[in-house]
Amino acid sequence: MIWDIVVFALQTALVFVVSTALFDALHWTLHKWEKSRFKLLRVLSSWHWVHHKFLGLDMQINPAYARQNIWFHVLPEYLTSMAGTLIFLLVFPWPPIALVAAIRTIMLVLTLKEEGLDYNHMSMDRVGGQQGLLWVDNNYHAMHHVYPHNFFSSFTNAFDLIFGTGCQIEGRRFLVTGASGAFGSAMVAKLQKLGGIVETAKSGVDFSAGSYDGMRQKLERADVLVLAHGAKTDDCWNANFVTFRDLTELFTEIGKTRLTPPEVWALGSEVEFHGDMGLEELKAYSASKRAFAAQALDYYRSDALIYRHIVPSSFTSAMGKGAMSAETAVNIALFFIRRSFKYVPVTFTGLAVLNYFRFRFFQKGQPDQLKPAE
Repeated sequence: MIWDIVVFALQTALVFVVSTALFDALHWTLHKWEKSRFKLLRVLSSWHWVHHKFLGLDMQINPAYARQNIWFHVLPEYLTSMAGTLIFLLVFPWPPIALVAAIRTIMLVLTLKEEGLDYNHMSMDRVGGQQGLLWVDNNYHAMHHVYPHNFFSSFTNAFDLIFGTGCQIEGRRFLVTGASGAFGSAMVAKLQKLGGIVETAKSGVDFSAGSYDGMRQKLERADVLVLAHGAKTDDCWNANFVTFRDLTELFTEIGKTRLTPPEVWALGSEVEFHGDMGLEELKAYSASKRAFAAQALDYYRSDALIYRHIVPSSFTSAMGKGAMSAETAVNIALFFIRRSFKYVPVTFTGLAVLNYFRFRFFQKGQPDQLKPAE
């Protein structure tokens, strides 16, 4: 009996996820057809763009497009998803298919009753930074209306996770610190290759601990702040903790009135997991990295920004030989970031994956308390 319930639940979930992904694939296709050389495909794409006029780039509902939105978006989404649901009759018994079909029909009726409005389609003055990974919430879907060529998933996030369409890079403005270092320079090159607009800032020139006046204008121009500077020996505390914390908080403050939340990508380390291992040369470095990780958990949980914590294995840099090149580390990081990951493990050893649990659940002490004695 229990096994039958488990099988029924798994079949129902699979039907819902796959049929949803089928519509998401059609959704992606309609956007791709916008620039097709075939007029018919461009016309079909233009019908879908009515939906983006109904809920515009400014995240405000335009009631003038309500009826067209129902005909050109709501009903096609329902019919496509129902087709993807019913095809499972070829492989599954009818009860899980009937349940999914009933859920979809109830959702359609409720949406029609509200003239196209639902949880994911309503006016918003500000998009929140807390956004789902496996399941699409209203903050996540709002990003699609702000950046229409990414964030295609509608209910479950299978499509964006598979195809890497869960983060906008092209056309966004990135401010990268540590751009003269191995990871920072590789990140700049990759972002530019992907169409990002990149500006850089240098520690000790544009900013230092307690001095950020030279950063304000750069931060005001940026959509995403990438913190890739740091130190392993000299003044680790200020380089790896104080400046990371202060720049994140300044950028968050500057971006608090924006429609979309400011986004921060910060470079951590697997030393957060294994600590200094009794090595004197790692004590200051480990303490500074662990202190920022403890602080970063607040950013990770905050709705005021989108915070991504990148935790790499050692990579080859001026600090020494590593398990991978900086270019490889950046490519792995962007693989996860483009799939909406907020905790980004960049690892051959697996320690960064294990560190997720320490980062999320087992950190101890306040950040400032972790500073080693002088």
